[in-house]
Amino acid sequence: MEPPLVIGWKERIDFIDWDIPRVRVKIDTGARTSAIDAMIHEVRNNSDGTRVAMLEVALTRRKPVKTRFVEAPIVRMTRVRNTGGDLLERFVIETLIRLGPVTKKINLTVANRGLMLSPIILGRRALTGDFLVDVARKYVLTRERG
Repeated sequence: MEPPLVIGWKERIDFIDWDIPRVRVKIDTGARTSAIDAMIHEVRNNSDGTRVAMLEVALTRRKPVKTRFVEAPIVRMTRVRNTGGDLLERFVIETLIRLGPVTKKINLTVANRGLMLSPIILGRRALTGDFLVDVARKYVLTRERG
């Protein structure tokens, strides 16, 4: 078993399923679940009983109009307590990401993070077993470029 990789409190990930590279994310060890700033435009029921969400995903806070439309399987609904302490019901989607050399499927709750500094956070469940966070550093695995 390989030792966990050290990452910073900010990194860049690739969304492999959506063909979106180098998206800035905040590593949030205080959050159990990961979250993405997205609006649900459509939920489709497939003939096999699975559900798929058509999402408009916000990729950066600096350019809020820069969004992408993507599809993701809906895993379940969940109840999440937000930073204000409110209990909210959210869709949970699944997608494949790459952070440094690690590729893995993760779950993300779909949320309105428009007022937050980071549109995407990776919580403990996405990090467990693969990463250790050095809170004094950022972009340890991925150098920041423009």
